[in-house]
Amino acid sequence: MSYVNGKDVLPPGLLEELQGYIQGELLYIPKKTEQRVRWGENSGTRQEIASRNEEIFSSHRSGCSVAELQEKYYLSEESIRKIISKMRLALSR
Repeated sequence: MSYVNGKDVLPPGLLEELQGYIQGELLYIPKKTEQRVRWGENSGTRQEIASRNEEIFSSHRSGCSVAELQEKYYLSEESIRKIISKMRLALSR
């Protein structure tokens, strides 16, 4: 996120109106809802995690224990169990 000076991008009337609420401070203006992307979509992280979770579930179904998966993926027992549970639920739908 980069800094933009309001006087460079806002019409004078709108700038004056905003100065009635805030002056000399940073103001974050979020994107419109339809323009926002979900976390990890742009970087590919979301897909990487989904692939990893599928691997974990597949390995568990093939006989790997939760303890083995913890060691292999460096995740807590609770995290492994949550992944397996969510994948099992998604499979049953």
